[in-house]
Amino acid sequence: MMDNRVWCRLPLLGFSLLALELAGCQMVPDKAMSRPADQVIYTGFRRPPRVRYGAYPMAVLGTPLVGPNLGAHSYYFSLAEKDGVAYTCRAGHVDIIHVRIAADWTAYLVAETYRHLMNHDPGFSYRLAVDPSRGFVRLTYPANWNRLPPTQRSAVAREVAFAVGPYLTFTMATWHEMVTWFGFRSAGLPSEFPSAFSWEDSYSNLLGTIVAVQALQDSRHSYNQAVAIAIDKEMQKLGIQPVGVTKRASELIKNDWYTGNTVLFVDIKMRNFDIGLGDGYITPTLVPGVGECPDAEPLSYPVPTLDALAEHGFALSLEIEPHEWERGKILRVACGDESEKRVVPELHFLRIMDYICQKAAAKWGPQYGAAQQQQQQALYTAK
Repeated sequence: MMDNRVWCRLPLLGFSLLALELAGCQMVPDKAMSRPADQVIYTGFRRPPRVRYGAYPMAVLGTPLVGPNLGAHSYYFSLAEKDGVAYTCRAGHVDIIHVRIAADWTAYLVAETYRHLMNHDPGFSYRLAVDPSRGFVRLTYPANWNRLPPTQRSAVAREVAFAVGPYLTFTMATWHEMVTWFGFRSAGLPSEFPSAFSWEDSYSNLLGTIVAVQALQDSRHSYNQAVAIAIDKEMQKLGIQPVGVTKRASELIKNDWYTGNTVLFVDIKMRNFDIGLGDGYITPTLVPGVGECPDAEPLSYPVPTLDALAEHGFALSLEIEPHEWERGKILRVACGDESEKRVVPELHFLRIMDYICQKAAAKWGPQYGAAQQQQQQALYTAK
């Protein structure tokens, strides 16, 4: 007969395994983790990426700072990752956590899009891990889609998915910044308003989508290895600096761009509201006067587009259904008096950003990020 103490421990063991699984540890084998990264699109991931929370771009208590050694990468939980805020000569502050979040979600949504395309599904929905809002995707196919040879259909689906995954990820990451501005608190903190469009967020999110596209074309390394390699490559291109430089760069702008000494009790005035609405690029915010980066010029990156879809006879529409407590105010700003329950990014993001920029300019002055975005909005409106 089994010892009663063993029977008592079995439920505890089960709960412990469940807790580890929910925490993001890989308890069940996932084919995507062992095969070459360029095969992930065909196998997909066993589940969406684990939850991560970003950091604030300043040297205050509670903000981890990192240098050139960023460790490994893990879609699931790993202590080998080194996460935090780095300073680079050509991109300013970069939140490595946001880069990893966007990279993993891009990879996941590339694989999901490919699966739905191959199944000829009319659409699908998704949401990022910490946001209750849900994105609804509707797909329109070319008339001859089911008549294409399997290998050709797979090649086209792959190319289309490589466009859709980054677009969906960046759009929902931008939406997260928007709802945070309106008061949404993903981690239940006293307030996450300081992090809404903080000067490194959108660029870090965009960088993650670029990293994922590079990693998913790597035929020699596993997915996690490929992402780590791609992150290191991009950070070297941007001129990543040692931790000491990151700290000094943050101290140069204290009491101007931000005030406070503890991460939960800071006020951030400098924001970067550039989401690529005007010229299709995001330009990072550099800290002036960093001695290690003389004459540094910002390196702008293009935001994801769906241009590749039309080339193959596809079309995609995306609607975001907010479920946050703040949804009423957001919908009024986005849709006016219309009785809409969903936000269409192509129609409504400009209105939301215009509202946010006006509020920011009135609160802190246009020099803290609002002026640049308003100029880009003017370019967008003029097109």
